[in-house]
Amino acid sequence: MPPARRGVVRSESARSAILAATSSLIERIGYDRMTIEGIATEAGVGKQTIYRWWPSKSAVVAECLLEGVLLPETFAPHDTGDIAADLTEWLQRIYTFLRVPAHEMMLRSLISASVEQPEVGDRLSQRLGASPEVLTERLRVALDNGQLKPGTSVRAVCDMFVGTVIAHLLMRSVPTAREAREFVELILEGAAAHR
Repeated sequence: MPPARRGVVRSESARSAILAATSSLIERIGYDRMTIEGIATEAGVGKQTIYRWWPSKSAVVAECLLEGVLLPETFAPHDTGDIAADLTEWLQRIYTFLRVPAHEMMLRSLISASVEQPEVGDRLSQRLGASPEVLTERLRVALDNGQLKPGTSVRAVCDMFVGTVIAHLLMRSVPTAREAREFVELILEGAAAHR
């Protein structure tokens, strides 16, 4: 006979309800106003259940991002062989998403949560396609293919793109498709290899 398990077994239905409640609350009231008590009430569980599995509300948010419950769409720059076109299209998709007020508020909330929990920032970067595995790699391919000047700092270019998205979120201004294209042209003007 196997030994009895110690501790409480994690209920998948309770976990799913907690993640769904967290996602719903972030979209409705934002991260700053969301509480563990509010998540518990929304999910129909006791707050001790949440604390048993997660140390903080930001840890719950990180798991929501990991599971795709929050920000289910993953953004990533495509690779058509044209770095300017790919980055422009990627930024335009993000800005189109941000034009929905609930999406804009959700992403601002996630930035706030990432201050408290770095893992939220890492997960958010991955969902936006701005992680080292995605955006940096796309820029590295462009560098290797001669589309960027030799010696271009891929990290610095990546930081500029991530920075503009965050800045527009914080300023609550969403650029137009034309402005996204102009930003890409401005950044790549200094980095693009001239032929």
